[in-house]
Amino acid sequence: MRLLIAALVLLLAGCSAPSPRPTPAPAPPGRRVVGYFTDWGIYGRDFQVKDLDTDGAATELTHLVYAFGKVDGGRCAPADAWADYQKPIPAEHSVDGVADPADAPLRGNFGQLRKLKAKHPGLRVIWSFGGWTGSAGFTDAARDPAAFAASCRTLVDDPRWSGVFDGIDLDWEYPNACGEQCDASGPDALPRLLGAVRSALGPRAVLSAAVPADVGKLDRADYRAAAGPVDWLGAMTYDYFGTGADGGDDSIDRHRTEPHSALTTYPGIPRTEATSSATVDKLLALGVPAGKVLLGIGFYGRGWTGVTASDPGGSASGPADGRYEKGVEDYEVLAERCPPTGVAGGTAIAHCGTQWWSYDTPGTIKTKMAYARSKALGGAFAWELSGDTPGSDLLTAVVDGLAGPS
Repeated sequence: MRLLIAALVLLLAGCSAPSPRPTPAPAPPGRRVVGYFTDWGIYGRDFQVKDLDTDGAATELTHLVYAFGKVDGGRCAPADAWADYQKPIPAEHSVDGVADPADAPLRGNFGQLRKLKAKHPGLRVIWSFGGWTGSAGFTDAARDPAAFAASCRTLVDDPRWSGVFDGIDLDWEYPNACGEQCDASGPDALPRLLGAVRSALGPRAVLSAAVPADVGKLDRADYRAAAGPVDWLGAMTYDYFGTGADGGDDSIDRHRTEPHSALTTYPGIPRTEATSSATVDKLLALGVPAGKVLLGIGFYGRGWTGVTASDPGGSASGPADGRYEKGVEDYEVLAERCPPTGVAGGTAIAHCGTQWWSYDTPGTIKTKMAYARSKALGGAFAWELSGDTPGSDLLTAVVDGLAGPS
């Protein structure tokens, strides 16, 4: 789909080939550029592993996180076997242009990830388990961390896709707190799980964990101890506000416009701690090393309809329409359909007609990356890559921003 759009653009431009995109500056040593690829993206979104190659993302990333595996009965397990390793990939969606034979021992996204790594040998790929709707099983896992860790290693080392994954990411939403489900495993549950996984995988494997942006939730688990065995903790510094259409946390107000991922406070913000800088400051105050904190960037916007005010805090009748869910839309769509009309708290806001959206742009991302540099953070991650433009404009801004002024 993306290749077809690109071809049409060239045709309308008189069929003249564009100048090659400049090679982005690499992230400074030790700074990580991490992006999530979702298994469900290959369906309605038609975002394939091949797009990571053709869009240039595979060149810019240091790590790719494949989301999600599930935690079933306290054990690591695939969540979508068809997408993961069974679906035959046709030639037009294949990284090397070769279709999967029907009897190929490895097909699906895992087969394509193997091809992507062969083409980009510096890229490390890790498998994430959990997520907002998939975190209930962590409570069982916390009862027997060693068994959980052993199951994860067995799964990652499965002979069918051995060598595809360089490690594991745990996305528990949320340990000893409430997300879609509530957990009461205790503040040491996450550190014990991560310690067991590190022991099972060994010191050379990549191990990471997603952590909440809500500073109250950060008090519920021992994130200083959790930082010990991991390469990084990814702070989910987005979704502070939204329309509530997706069943998110109870702080969301479906009838009041607010930026969902402000870097700093702005006039009228309902909760002064609902900013990326407040989350980072909290993690550092808890004793998490700055070099192990990654700043999260959403490659999407959240929006309302029935809005007359351009500034944040305006009344709304409800969530705006999105292609896949109410109140949410990808950056690549919003940049054209509802371009920014202002900035609030270091993120873009956009009032177009009766709709109001907030999202990050290349410009606001560079501001956030300058902040990450000022705090000596370990880098940044993107949730998730399908929301970017075909030219990876947002991801390029992450890389260039982390590199600093040219």
